[in-house]
Amino acid sequence: MNDPDGRPVLEDLAAEECLKLISDGGIGRVGFATPSGPMVLPVNYTMHDGTVLFRTAFGGPMDQDLSTGVPGVEFKIAFEVDSLDAAAREGWSVLVQGAAHRVTSEEELAAVQGTPVEPWAGGERRLYIRVTPTQITGRRITR
Repeated sequence: MNDPDGRPVLEDLAAEECLKLISDGGIGRVGFATPSGPMVLPVNYTMHDGTVLFRTAFGGPMDQDLSTGVPGVEFKIAFEVDSLDAAAREGWSVLVQGAAHRVTSEEELAAVQGTPVEPWAGGERRLYIRVTPTQITGRRITR
């Protein structure tokens, strides 16, 4: 879908296209509210059974600030992935919104521990967090 005058075109993406774009995993950003204000952190992620899955450290910001302390009550977060070509001024962006669920049961842990999600950051990253999408939106810009 190109503009006849060669101007950039911004296109909304369907949820299915968004999931296809992020299905290979990679690097995304997690946005969430903290007592000191909004926070956005990069994570290595993979897709697992229709959910976003990433690992973080126990005791870190996501461990502390994404815990409600109430069983079954989860914080809603934003998860964003994009791919940009600065030279061509093209790219896409996908936003997944949903609840951040700590993977804690033995059954859940057994299911996700073999997934290919390896954090780049050093140190122990044994806390698995799964985001179950409630809303998926995306946009693509082309010339």
